[in-house]
Amino acid sequence: MSMLPTVETAGYSDDDIALTAKALGHPARIHIVRVLLAKQSCIGCDIVEEVGLAQSTVSEHLRILKAAGIIKGEVEHPRVCYSLNADRLLPLAGLLNLVFEQESQGELMGSICCPPGACGPEGAA
Repeated sequence: MSMLPTVETAGYSDDDIALTAKALGHPARIHIVRVLLAKQSCIGCDIVEEVGLAQSTVSEHLRILKAAGIIKGEVEHPRVCYSLNADRLLPLAGLLNLVFEQESQGELMGSICCPPGACGPEGAA
């Protein structure tokens, strides 16, 4: 039986959470998410202008975010209107919230090899 803490992941696996984290792992993609947070939805050309990168570069970042399910794109010819899919971020948020919760309760204060209380009263193995 695993002693790993459980996180509400709504059916998402560790691989799914890692895919989300990886998709967010570039400053331009974080900028795109912030733009969509501020504007609720945005046409692709507006995102290009806001991010300040080449259209092809922004398109690749949008493709990665969309493939991870973090954003949705609806075609409104001749444009694509993008919006956030906040539900896809919930499993990652749950994992991060668990880290912060355990830290706030002092459960992450031990060394890597010696969690609190596991190494005897002197803190040595």
